[in-house]
Amino acid sequence: MRGTTHTARAVLAMSLSAALALLTAGCTGTGEDDRPSGATVSAGQTPGVTSAPGRVEIRIAGIDLSVTDAVAHLGPTGGTLSMTVRNDSTVPEHLGMVGTSAGGRGVLVGAEGTKGAGALTTAGILLQPGSTVTFGEAGGPSVELPRARGTGGQRTLPVTLQFGVAGLVHLDARVSDG
Repeated sequence: MRGTTHTARAVLAMSLSAALALLTAGCTGTGEDDRPSGATVSAGQTPGVTSAPGRVEIRIAGIDLSVTDAVAHLGPTGGTLSMTVRNDSTVPEHLGMVGTSAGGRGVLVGAEGTKGAGALTTAGILLQPGSTVTFGEAGGPSVELPRARGTGGQRTLPVTLQFGVAGLVHLDARVSDG
């Protein structure tokens, strides 16, 4: 840069910084619903997502999924998660993982003798388009929480559900001790 004025160097540095910022911003991209790629879905932060204790609804970018009546049944040696999941999307969905703040990862168990909605596949519990699957009913799919314990009077348990299409969904399951 011999023979270059101080002003010319400053302009060159600003131009390179601006170009680098534009290139970096282009690499992160956004999803179809204007969320950054890899973002998780949680109520209050994403338009099209609503929630309250025990439920969450996701209606964004072709996803129409609702989780209702989510209750963590906790005891001294673990627990279960009951809930109803409705897939009103036009594509199949899978529940692939359940995690909690009080006990780590849940164990998914498929519905007995079924190959349709509620069956355990290599991708998780199948949720066919237009189907409603109730977890925790006799003969249906279930979620075991082997390391979750009573929450000491807390009324909700933070739960993360990982879906194949919808991605990570956060909700607060109501707690039922016993």
